Amino acid sequence: MILKGFLTETFFVYLSKSKKKMNYAKNILETIGNTPLVQLNHIVKDLPCKVFAKVEYFNPGHSCKDRMALKMVEDAEADGRLQPGGTIIEGTSGNTGMGLALAAIVKGYKLICVLTDKQSKEKMDILRAVGAEVVVCPTDVEPTDPRSYYSVSKRLSEETPNSWYVNQYDNLSNTQANYEQTGPEIWQQTAGKVTHFIVGVGTGGTISGIGKYLKEQNPNVKIWGVDTYGSVFKKYHETGVFDENEVYSYVTEGIGEDILPKNVDFSVIDAFTKVTDKDAAVYCRKLALEEGVFVGMSSGSAIKGLLQMKEELKPDDVVVVLFHDSGSRYIGKIFNDDWMRQKGYFDEEITTVADLIASRGEQSLITLRSGELVSHAIDKMRQHQIGQVPVVSSNGFIGSVKQSDLLDVFLNDLNAAEVSIAKVMGQPYPVVSEKTTIEEVSKLLQQLNQAVLVANNGKYQIITKSDILNLIK
Repeated sequence: MILKGFLTETFFVYLSKSKKKMNYAKNILETIGNTPLVQLNHIVKDLPCKVFAKVEYFNPGHSCKDRMALKMVEDAEADGRLQPGGTIIEGTSGNTGMGLALAAIVKGYKLICVLTDKQSKEKMDILRAVGAEVVVCPTDVEPTDPRSYYSVSKRLSEETPNSWYVNQYDNLSNTQANYEQTGPEIWQQTAGKVTHFIVGVGTGGTISGIGKYLKEQNPNVKIWGVDTYGSVFKKYHETGVFDENEVYSYVTEGIGEDILPKNVDFSVIDAFTKVTDKDAAVYCRKLALEEGVFVGMSSGSAIKGLLQMKEELKPDDVVVVLFHDSGSRYIGKIFNDDWMRQKGYFDEEITTVADLIASRGEQSLITLRSGELVSHAIDKMRQHQIGQVPVVSSNGFIGSVKQSDLLDVFLNDLNAAEVSIAKVMGQPYPVVSEKTTIEEVSKLLQQLNQAVLVANNGKYQIITKSDILNLIK
């Protein structure tokens, strides 16, 4: 009887276990969404209300763009724009490309991503790692320029058989993904208590989709957009004027535009604030250090934008700020001290030559021998992208050559490539010690000197006018 009872109990335990279903995703795309809402505590300590971050790097592609990338692909499949075995082509700052790459891998498509040269190397390397072909275009060109990443994307889609140009800027599936997914998640996670939503604006799909959904639930929810200097959004929203004078290059990735994408629904946006590149970088690092939230530069813009709007907030408000992507894509930039110093984003006191060299990093001194030719000087300047070079001989520094010297030589003689440097060089640069003040160096550079050499234990560094200009923040 004991044995019979034991066997019966074991059998029912086996049956109960065998009826339990495994919990798993059928592919990586099924893990998109349902990202956490995390309260911020330190960086927002001066705000009167609670602030929560919608941390989108928990998506499998580590950004909010996974949502809209999959939605755009599925909608294109449904209406026949994207055919089996086709090629997906898109201009991207990197994150949309990653979302498209995941979809392309699972669904069997090829992918060509067109990026601008200001995007981080990490983004380009990641896209190549997941099988995308990466095409890099210049940043400082008009949108209509054939070299722009807008134009190149369109051209490639026209030249590539069986391809589909995504066009995330004007593809309204972008907005719809956030209306269907991210908006409802925020509403549910805050139990309908959200009063303000703030996010950086690029293609516009995130703010427009979430903003539309939240305002449908409660018309009093404030939707705030974060713009960057060099972008047209803020002024256009306030005046209805597209001001080309507002457009210039900026460092921040993923937000701001020099066009008006169809996905930006200005009617759901209550206000914009602009954030500088420096503040975006600084507050990105603050989030990592003070909150343990490792995010990218646009998230730094978003939290700084919120802090700039603090006068609009009350104690009972519930604010949600969306953090777009992971800081892992900016290791060589925002989280690299040398890069931050080169950009002048560290508030370091620089009073001496030694301070300046420490802030920018030591550089190898490029020189010319007095016996070299003008053609050699041109090659070195082109190779190292410099405009002035000291000339040396066995007796030390004996002269200098700058670009304008070489131009004068060629204007007088178009066959001057074989002329000796010794015949065209100017006066040698002044030599100073590391203890020399920046003020003293500035005075020397005002006296027709193109550069100053810094002596340190037999080694030399060069300081140019550009180095002094870079100290101005």
